[in-house]
This record gives sequence, structure tokens and C-alpha cells, in this order.
Amino acid sequence: MKVITLKYNSIILDEPDYLCNTLSVMKVLLLASLTVDGLIGRHNLHLANWSSAEDKQFFVKTTKKAGTIIMGSNTFDTIGKPLPGRKTILYAKEPEKYVYDNVETTSEDPKLLIKRLNLQGVKTVVICGGASIYNYFMSSGVVDELYLTIEPVIFGEGLRLFSSELNINLTLISVKKINQNTILVHYKVNK
Repeated sequence: MKVITLKYNSIILDEPDYLCNTLSVMKVLLLASLTVDGLIGRHNLHLANWSSAEDKQFFVKTTKKAGTIIMGSNTFDTIGKPLPGRKTILYAKEPEKYVYDNVETTSEDPKLLIKRLNLQGVKTVVICGGASIYNYFMSSGVVDELYLTIEPVIFGEGLRLFSSELNINLTLISVKKINQNTILVHYKVNK
């Protein structure tokens, strides 16, 4: 077994050494829109129609540049169709419901999925939600950076960004005002 330590990830490889020469650094980004009170929606099928046009533009630009996105079936259902120009990896309990071009269903452990995508040459992947997927990937330790859009909205009750206890330290990279009332916060996960 060969261990390769990358800039952001440690990946244990049991593939032949010749495959290790083609391995490059892959970034795992988490993108989320949050209310001021830290919620990502009122319920698991709540449309993201409450976030700003600037947040949606950032989402499209970032996910198209990455080319590969990961989401759960509830998030996919709120969108209603595959997003053009991106490969979607979908966590779904009923994969037969999601037969589309450029959509792959999975139930892989996040570490194994990221390892496989890295071996396939994927350079960047974006975690797009929902709550259980955000939590699953953060708790597995594979997320490298977070982009959190804070919108001037309060729900009071609803879905939290993370649903279980985590102990993860972050380093602030930037804070950018993207419109009159909305900020985009960029963090690096300390590993």
C-alpha cells in the first residue's frame, strides 16, 4: 500500500505505483446559502428562491468552472433537472428515478467517492447540499474550502447547515460584499 500526502488531502492508494504519478491535488468545495440565523431552508424541499441573484450567479460560475457537483436527491428534486454544463453525482435512495445524461447516482462513502474522482482526474468538486449531504461530507473530513453566502433573511426555524456535532477549525480567506445586503464568506478547512 502506498500513502501519498497531498496539499489538502491524505489519500491512501492501493493501486499500482504507476497510477500514483497521475494523481493531482483535488479541491473539495462546499457552497451554501445561509440566512442570518444559519439556516439553509425552511424544510428539505424548500426552493432556494430566497437567495440573491448574485448568490445564484456565484453558484453557476463556481459549479461550471468545477464541472462536477455532488448533491442529495432532495436538492436535485427542488431544482427539477440536471444542471447544464456540469456532471452531477447524486446521493439517492431510489437511483432508478434519476436516469439522466450527466447524472451518476451513488451511495459511496465520501472519502471513497473523492478518492475515485481524484483518480479519474477531477480537479475540483462542489458539494451543493442539502443538509444531510453537507453534514456527511464535513464529518468525513474531505471538504477543503467553504463558500457561505449570508443572505439578509431570518427563518427562525428550518434546516441547519450541519445537523450533528462537529469539531472543525477554519481559517478565513475572504469576506466579500456581493450586493447591498449580502456577503460571501470564504473559509479554508484546517486539517
